[in-house]
Amino acid sequence: MLSRSSSDDDVPVRLTNVSVSIEGRPVVRGVDLQITTGEFVALMGANGSGKSTLVRAMTGLRPVARGSVRLFGTEIGHFHDWQRVGFVPQRSGAGSGVPASVWEVVSSGRLTHRRPFLPMSHKDRDLVTRAIEIVGLSGEKRAAVSNLSGGQQQRVLIARSLAGQPDLLFLDEPTAGVDMPNQQVLADTLATLSDRGVTIVLVAHELGPLAPLIDRSVVLRDGRVVHDGEPLAEAQVHHPDLGLGHAHHPPQSPALDHVPHVAGPFETPDPDEEVR
Repeated sequence: MLSRSSSDDDVPVRLTNVSVSIEGRPVVRGVDLQITTGEFVALMGANGSGKSTLVRAMTGLRPVARGSVRLFGTEIGHFHDWQRVGFVPQRSGAGSGVPASVWEVVSSGRLTHRRPFLPMSHKDRDLVTRAIEIVGLSGEKRAAVSNLSGGQQQRVLIARSLAGQPDLLFLDEPTAGVDMPNQQVLADTLATLSDRGVTIVLVAHELGPLAPLIDRSVVLRDGRVVHDGEPLAEAQVHHPDLGLGHAHHPPQSPALDHVPHVAGPFETPDPDEEVR
């Protein structure tokens, strides 16, 4: 099994009145959200709604201007158990310009579980092999990632996260620019993880074959939650009446700039990050 279970009171994600800004511009505004163990949540909304910015705040890649982000009951600034968290960004770049093989990239998912400079253990190798098998790339494990298609590269990044045995997995639009056969493989992979109790937060513009897996949709519009409940189809997400009567937080002060930067655990935030 690639996942570990969490106790009922060990809530994977809890946001309280979270606001985020980019270069002084409010992007996420007063969001309250709780995601419980084993849920598969789709974070949806139009481009510019703030969904990718919100998920980056959940993973420590964007500082929070106001409010609280807690992972597994711990304030994110004091959270150190990052081996429990996996993150798959939208941009592929799995090879990072280096002629690394599928095996080498996926193996990097075990780094937080090993002591520095020690070789991989039998358990490490077994978990890497199984992760590659789950995403259907066993025949490509020695291939250079840079030679793979965009969809295959996304599967490599998912396998890297799986090798780390996450309890909580964030994915930022993993099907963007991916053909339908690769989308179906991604759906099958995430179905396997969901069945094993992994909590999944998916940023999505379109769900495609992932739609049957969703337990709950959270829809952002102008940085605010306008729907948090039953899964929605794409047409419903963009319906102008969605959110009418939904409880909104009062407008936040625009003075959210000059927020001290906190380095994230996965990568250095891109100052030119596109606001989604």
